[in-house]
Amino acid sequence: MLHFGTLLAVIIYFSKDIWRIIVGTGSALRGKGGEDTKLFLWIVLGTVPAGLAGILFKDWFESLFSKPKWVGGMLILTALVLYLTRYTKKEGRPLERMKWFDSVLIGIAQAVAIIPGISRSGITISTGLFCGLDRELSGRFSFLLSVPAILGATLLEFKKIDPGHQFWAVLLGTLLAFGVGILSLTFLMKMIKLGKIAGFSYYCCGFGVVMIILT
Repeated sequence: MLHFGTLLAVIIYFSKDIWRIIVGTGSALRGKGGEDTKLFLWIVLGTVPAGLAGILFKDWFESLFSKPKWVGGMLILTALVLYLTRYTKKEGRPLERMKWFDSVLIGIAQAVAIIPGISRSGITISTGLFCGLDRELSGRFSFLLSVPAILGATLLEFKKIDPGHQFWAVLLGTLLAFGVGILSLTFLMKMIKLGKIAGFSYYCCGFGVVMIILT
């Protein structure tokens, strides 16, 4: 439900993009597809790896949550990936020059990010930059790609929520996740456009080291 709160934040923040995708898909069904239709197809294609990984390796992924040293190591790996983005090009390819292979690679990165400790947004944005995509496009595609992934995971886990005494705690957590999500998206998209996401590597590395030491 915390992820669902951030999902709502993504939907609100990127509402214009999502609406254009819906309109563009409708136009495509009438034989008038454009860039928004292409974005929709790339999102669908990029969603497949995480969907397959979640279904095939669900138990293995969940077992890693009880291994804090592993999580700390993955935070350090995330830090390394983020740090390397400082060597990517300042001017990248726009949506019209994005290829299907780019969406597959970003989708694979999202599948890897099911492993606890690896930042989903961090590794997918970084992969987009490594593929040579424009900074803003890398950020937009990363978060739009999260919509079907988080929605699917929410639907799978929703039945496990106890509607009784946990209701208010779950509601409060969801609302807080939504609020923090909006603020974080606003801040993060500015950092992406400025090419400053490598700065998050120090935070991830420090947190990972502390986690390994304490556990």
